[in-house]
Amino acid sequence: MLLTKKTEYAILSLVAIAKSTTPKNVDVLSRELNIPKPYLAKILQTFSKSDILESYKGVNGGFLLAVQPEKISLLMITTISEERTPTVFECSPSVESCPGNRADSCHLWSTLNALQNKIDNFLENITLKDILQ
Repeated sequence: MLLTKKTEYAILSLVAIAKSTTPKNVDVLSRELNIPKPYLAKILQTFSKSDILESYKGVNGGFLLAVQPEKISLLMITTISEERTPTVFECSPSVESCPGNRADSCHLWSTLNALQNKIDNFLENITLKDILQ
């Protein structure tokens, strides 16, 4: 799964919002980023409910960041947009929680788990601020 269009659109819209000093309207963002308005509105509402964005109503309404860009990691963005932790493989993240109780004998588990840990670390260490620079 890792990164889908939904996550890509979330990152692009958060970057645009972070660069703005005034609330960014969904109509404007939709045109600027060439993202379908209904889909973008749904994504932004998810981030508003997660307290990453502040939503303003009215003529000059739109969205502003509610959290400093350096505190918003790509892992956080991906997890919120996909509504689950991004995974490289559909397997258990720990030996103890393996649904088939076979993690100890699985030849792929340790390698794929190590890859997942590296990706999680990578996404956790890149912030919205890093992307803005």
